[in-house]
Amino acid sequence: MAKKYFAGCDVGSTYTKAVILDEQGNIVAHTTIRSKINSEQSAVAAMAEVCEKAGLKDSKELSYLIGTGYGRNKVPFADENISEISCHAMGVHVTDPSVKAIIDIGGQDVKGISIDTDGTVKNFAMNDKCAAGTGRFLDVMARVLEVKVEELGDLGDKSTKEVGISSTCTVFAESEVISQLAMGTNKCDIIHGIHKSVAGRVSGLCHRIGVRDDVVMTGGVAQNHGIVKALQEQLGHEIHTTPLTQYNGALGAALFAYQKALKNK
Repeated sequence: MAKKYFAGCDVGSTYTKAVILDEQGNIVAHTTIRSKINSEQSAVAAMAEVCEKAGLKDSKELSYLIGTGYGRNKVPFADENISEISCHAMGVHVTDPSVKAIIDIGGQDVKGISIDTDGTVKNFAMNDKCAAGTGRFLDVMARVLEVKVEELGDLGDKSTKEVGISSTCTVFAESEVISQLAMGTNKCDIIHGIHKSVAGRVSGLCHRIGVRDDVVMTGGVAQNHGIVKALQEQLGHEIHTTPLTQYNGALGAALFAYQKALKNK
């Protein structure tokens, strides 16, 4: 009897992630790619890559596939799609049932999610009207500073002086950074200021949902320990991350696929 596999595909504005689970609910493959020109191309490319890693010909061999994220309606062969808010809650809850809140910083939006004891979404707040505080904001800042976005965390650690950067608008913040560079301000101090700016923006959204202890940060920005540290200081709560933080939405979608397939037996 052929093995059954279940998958989740999280099509984001910047990156597309995919996760495949086996019959025991264990992760057998995961991948992340830079999102393509449209959501369908992104989903096709990510699913082809993750299926190859799992030893499958294509996504048609999957028992159940759920799409989520910005482009969830454009995942070919998906059996259904579920909002990324529910998928992030599921991914975190199954990994650690004690988690009460999630901070998800994506490429173009920020979400604060409060989770109930059964893993369902209790409350959430979202900022998708402004790029300030998002992954796109950090991409812009890194480009102006002529550093890689992956280097921001380590460079910010070397800061020795407080430099204030506006959190109100990406365009204004970019102008401030350029002005600081023109004055000869150390890049590390500017980056530290950028991290505090993002934390200030995101913490306001978190207060709206009542963030408590046992907070997990998901999304690619969670890999920047400078942002995580600045948010901890702003919120007064320890923030946890995991090695699979960027895959959390796709993992949640795969877990929903796994559960639904079991129910339909």
